[in-house]
Amino acid sequence: MFDSMTLTKIFGSFFGALLVFLLLNWVGNIIYYPGEGHGKEAEAVYPAPVEAKTTETAAAGTESAGPTVAEILAAGDADKGAKVFSKCKACHTTDPGVNKVGPSLHGVVGRAIASAEGFKYSNALKNLGGNWTEERLFEFLKKPGAYAKGTKMSFAGLKKDKDRANIIAFLKTQAN
Repeated sequence: MFDSMTLTKIFGSFFGALLVFLLLNWVGNIIYYPGEGHGKEAEAVYPAPVEAKTTETAAAGTESAGPTVAEILAAGDADKGAKVFSKCKACHTTDPGVNKVGPSLHGVVGRAIASAEGFKYSNALKNLGGNWTEERLFEFLKKPGAYAKGTKMSFAGLKKDKDRANIIAFLKTQAN
């Protein structure tokens, strides 16, 4: 029925197609899920209140795993944040009332979430409620899609605490 060369061609075609599929899958995961290793499933992470450590808890003998969010934010540098903001410029501006693909970030620190005039927000952001505090922005910018599941913002996030603190320091300067 089939000679050995025909069977070799069939098996070779099958395994070649499988190899191409696996390579495309691997490249796609690198592009769309940067920083996540092979086999890690995406987890839904919901916003949790950030509790600042007080001097009382420090005096009580609790050991700190590192600096608190408040300490990281206090070390933010607006000049360095302006450079980090270049990653945001494709979709956002700091000009008042000027929306692009994303809303204007003028005065965003302290502003009500999903409240930029003339911008149509996703339900994920509308349902968060409250204001953009420095702490909430710090967590949101880490991985927007995980903080507000279903947001239209496709940005992967800023992994480094220092970058997030710097950009928040910069955004604080962009208000009236």
